[in-house]
Amino acid sequence: MKKIAALLLVGLAFVGCGDGKKDGESAVQGQNVGQDSKVVLKVGATPVPHAEILEFIKPDLEKEGIDLQIVQFTDYVTPNSALNDGSLDANFHQHKPFLDSLINDRGYTLTPIANIHVEPIGLYSSKFKNIDELPNGAVIAIPNDPSNGGRALLLLEAEKLIKLADSTNLQATELDIVENPKELKIKPVEAALLPRTLGDVDAAVINGNYALQAGLNSADALILEGAQSPYANILVVQSSKVDDENLQKLKKALQSQKVKDFIQEKYKGEIVPAF
Repeated sequence: MKKIAALLLVGLAFVGCGDGKKDGESAVQGQNVGQDSKVVLKVGATPVPHAEILEFIKPDLEKEGIDLQIVQFTDYVTPNSALNDGSLDANFHQHKPFLDSLINDRGYTLTPIANIHVEPIGLYSSKFKNIDELPNGAVIAIPNDPSNGGRALLLLEAEKLIKLADSTNLQATELDIVENPKELKIKPVEAALLPRTLGDVDAAVINGNYALQAGLNSADALILEGAQSPYANILVVQSSKVDDENLQKLKKALQSQKVKDFIQEKYKGEIVPAF
């Protein structure tokens, strides 16, 4: 019995030596398992260009002791719910008006910490080469979320295709159209699906990342948003983590001259640095 008791005590001593952390904990949860281990940052992103930019900075972050894990999404909403519930450490896929709209609707406690780039939104068509060819009664597809839908309508208004009740309303809807001389028919569609609608509508206002992903060239857009657009794509974190050391390293890497050069050389004006 004494020998069994001694073995039990030895076993308990070894159990007590564990640090209680699970493999793969995120950096903001404080992974620290051995001198050679790296902290993990899980960042949500849409494939183009966000995930491509993140892939570009992975080697630099690795030198900083960070294992950047990129989680790809095909929509704008899910990366925010995943960040809010702690499944992600950050996300990089949206502009501030979209984030603000979602925060107002769902009460998320998320905060942007860096502007990275602007993706000019554009009106594309597979049927027409010039905006003057757009016929009366044309069907125009736009994003169905409030912020990008409003952005699309402001683009149409800038070309004098429609007039809105309030040109400063970033979340205008088709109900806010007060003048429509060409009797355009506005068709809200999920943003990610807009490139696929081009065969079924006369034209579609498509976000820059989805246009890039679909192989569309901004030079072919019937209308293109100006480079001074206020819709910069942002790096977003939980509000309680804005000062986290590893997230600040991620911010610094994304706002480096190296990334600015990468954006300019790879995308050749399709997207524009915003820092």
